[in-house]
Amino acid sequence: METLLYLAARALIALVQALPLRWVARLGRLGGGLAWALDGRHRRVAIGNLTHAFGGEKSPAEIRALARENFRRIGENFACAARTAAMSADEVRGVLSVSGGEKILRRLGPQPGSCVVAIGHFGNFELYARANQGVPRLQFATTYRALRQPALNRLLQQLRERSGCLYFERRTESAALKEALARRPVMVGFLADQHAGDRGLRLPFLGRDGSTTAAPAVFALRYGLPLFTAVCYRVGLARWQIEVGDEIPTHATGQPRSVEAISLDMNRAFEVAVRRDPANWFWVHRRWKPGKFRHDATASAGVEPPPP
Repeated sequence: METLLYLAARALIALVQALPLRWVARLGRLGGGLAWALDGRHRRVAIGNLTHAFGGEKSPAEIRALARENFRRIGENFACAARTAAMSADEVRGVLSVSGGEKILRRLGPQPGSCVVAIGHFGNFELYARANQGVPRLQFATTYRALRQPALNRLLQQLRERSGCLYFERRTESAALKEALARRPVMVGFLADQHAGDRGLRLPFLGRDGSTTAAPAVFALRYGLPLFTAVCYRVGLARWQIEVGDEIPTHATGQPRSVEAISLDMNRAFEVAVRRDPANWFWVHRRWKPGKFRHDATASAGVEPPPP
């Protein structure tokens, strides 16, 4: 069965990559619309999340329309991610612009250095790996969680690694990530906008407390790296812009800030992005699951605690 899934997925990706990108985007939106009609469970999750976030500002009809557009956007982004993975750097520059990269370069100065970027499930988020046009001096790297099906995971990683970005499995390859940092300047991206489990920090996001990963904050503190956020916005059909936000301070008055305070600033930056274009975020995820929260921030990050 796994072999059949792998072959079917590979054939579908080959078909998508043979089509013009704008065709792929339109087909993805159609697929997202079909998912809206058929996938009642995720439809209810999206409507519930949007109601909690915007119920005081938008009518039920507006929230339902926003959720439906969100499904279409997700379909468009997933389909386009398969297509852009096969595009050359010049082709990607034709559909993706990057702004704010000078903030990172200015902060690092003339001597190359590494940095941490907190990213989220905004727009075609696979394009974060192709954004080196904005910060050409740095090697991009990120962490991921492997799929349960080895063959499908291998196919996904084959698509991703064409970007030149380094990928490290978050549960098993933390040592390899640290070695990469020691070899050359690296921009490490952490997906940091989703539920972090019972080991996450209990912090507000869009008006409700939820489990938030401490990984970007802990990693920046542990290795003395500056921390930024970046968001991928959809600016048109099959067109995107990645915007680098202002630096999030990791120290104040010469002392390290708390992991909670740093992570709260990260959440606030993501809130601004969500409110700017609500349909651009991944509302079908259960971001605010009930459960216990562990306040040992370093445990949720998967790295050693920062030095005293």
